Amino acid sequence: MQKKEYSCELGGKTMTAQFTNLTDQTDGSLLLRLGNTIVLATAVMSEKTQDGLPYFPLTVEFEERFYAAGKILGSRFVRREGRPTDEAVLSGRIVDRTIRPLFEQHIRNEVQVVITVLSLHDDAPDILAVNAASLALATSQIPWAGPVSAVRIAKIKGRDDFLVNPTYQIRANEDIELDLVACGKDGDINMVEVAAKQVPESLVAEALAKASQEIEKMQTFQKKIIAEIGKTKHSILKPEIPADIMALFTEHIETKIDDAILSGAGKAGIYALKDVWMELYTKNIEGGDKNIASHLYEEKIDERLHLLIIDHNKRPDGRAFDELRELYAQAGNFSPVLHGTGIFFRGGTHILSVLTLGGPQDSQLVENMEGESKRRFMHHYNFPPFSVGETGRVGGFNRRMIGHGALAEKALMPVLPPQDKFPYTIRIVSETMASNGSSSMGSACASTLALMDAGVPISAPVAGIASGIMMRGREKYVLLTDIQGPEDDHGDMDFKVAGTRTGITAIQMDVKVNGIPVQILGEALQKARNARLHILDVMEKEIATPRGDISPYAPKIVTISIKPDKIGMVIGSGGKVINEIREKTQTEIEIEDDGTVYITGLGSGPQEAKKIIEEITKEYKRGDRVEGVVVKIVDFGAFVRLSSNAEGLVHISEVSPARIANIRDVLKEGQVVPVLVKEVREGKISLSIKEADPHFVSARV
Repeated sequence: MQKKEYSCELGGKTMTAQFTNLTDQTDGSLLLRLGNTIVLATAVMSEKTQDGLPYFPLTVEFEERFYAAGKILGSRFVRREGRPTDEAVLSGRIVDRTIRPLFEQHIRNEVQVVITVLSLHDDAPDILAVNAASLALATSQIPWAGPVSAVRIAKIKGRDDFLVNPTYQIRANEDIELDLVACGKDGDINMVEVAAKQVPESLVAEALAKASQEIEKMQTFQKKIIAEIGKTKHSILKPEIPADIMALFTEHIETKIDDAILSGAGKAGIYALKDVWMELYTKNIEGGDKNIASHLYEEKIDERLHLLIIDHNKRPDGRAFDELRELYAQAGNFSPVLHGTGIFFRGGTHILSVLTLGGPQDSQLVENMEGESKRRFMHHYNFPPFSVGETGRVGGFNRRMIGHGALAEKALMPVLPPQDKFPYTIRIVSETMASNGSSSMGSACASTLALMDAGVPISAPVAGIASGIMMRGREKYVLLTDIQGPEDDHGDMDFKVAGTRTGITAIQMDVKVNGIPVQILGEALQKARNARLHILDVMEKEIATPRGDISPYAPKIVTISIKPDKIGMVIGSGGKVINEIREKTQTEIEIEDDGTVYITGLGSGPQEAKKIIEEITKEYKRGDRVEGVVVKIVDFGAFVRLSSNAEGLVHISEVSPARIANIRDVLKEGQVVPVLVKEVREGKISLSIKEADPHFVSARV
């Protein structure tokens, strides 16, 4: 096998890029290793163009292989990988969002980038995936404006330094207050993902600056490789607009563009003018390509929108650059059957979030390369076609829905109560009822309202906002708060920031340009904070704190703790005991390995089940006073059942202060008697009736 290797240091570890003929049918490929984590990146571009497509056909696939972690996973009957896990989808989106802006969007040759995780150890493959995809593309003939690099920056609470590409173990075991993934090139950032525990904007800005420094180290490494083995790029020229089409557009449409853009919130005016243009084009140009006409229109909208905002300080709906659209917040008052609801409007974006509470047994079992885990909080996001006034497939989900749902979930996680204080499984579904800009941040707001309406004791409410930018080079730019409609479609950045009054909990950034300077991102963080505080004012006016009680329609959870060696007694042979308790009390019972028992049900069922389990597992000690049932009488005394799993002996001398000749004269089987525990030795319990009640027998003789 032919092989070329290049190495560099990344986060104190050696990263090695290995170029071989293992995948020699691709346009570009390599194995990238960090520690014992290895990913394969391949890039292929089709020879034929897909004429008639209205978009650049790029696909990015992130393929997990269970063998990478030395595991045989799957169901009992299916032992091969199925559809991508959410984690794989999210990792693939990181790659896609990073490399896509660096392609010329007029390309109509299909490009496919596939990242396959071949070996998984201490280091996460998502950072490797971006760097590997960049090298595969940059060393191929595929036209692309890379390289671009990725790094993870983390900070442990209480420490001043940043960690570069920390391992799984560090991220899982340390108190990580900031986990930031950044991608970029040439001193700019073009993709950001942040999970944080209410950290200040200044800390995020510092982390971005650190990330930019580390990215440039990786850029130097990549550029050295490209200079040595990079191939000459294919030239795919942008189609020229025929003179007759340009003349037709200039005469009839161009002068009307500004009015269409400035016609108000949304894109109705822009759509209406485009319909006029396409009809005019069809009537006057025979046999023309409608995609050319469509692209011309969109480019002119983009050009004029930038000019209106940057040079004339005009937004499409007339707002100031830092002005929010009208806000509306409603907590509850929707249906008493639902455990919690929140409705949030921000201009034309309308979200309904519905919360459901369940027991620990309702948590989701997640199975991926890293192994199995349980999720007690789930946020799911739906985006039906009617939300944007269109028709289309209803049901199911796509990568965008998974990504938006995960972003709001990440934003809310830091404020949720710990399981030992609130043992419920929480599922929120955010329904996008109408969309005109950043429905993901709207779902974070609506979900916060639903949490508080449901009585979930969150530590602080969370709100989110999307900011944008219009750029002309690096120096001329305008930051926009609460982007919508054409600003979202034709703007150069979508910068979503969520958090509390204290600080940031989540960030996601995408761009349509090569990148954004770190200094500008610092400004955007401050503007997002101002908007977030205003949104929180509106939300807290509707509901300031979580409700004191959960919904009567929600299940009740009772938690008790038993000794681990008693778990078998509660479960019983083949689950007989626990199933009998479940059936009798109409509850669900979950027992953890440490002996924590969660009992979930309605009405008095959980308390009844608790009483039964406490009786089964009760350990009697000297001095306990209880009532028991006489189950057997012998010449020397009586055996008394204290619970379903405990019996003790009352010796004949312990029945009464007076001497008893025949115990059967004073006690009968089935009789309820008071007893005091005199002694417990090697599992045998000695009881006394006379010490519990010296008059019990004499009162009945």
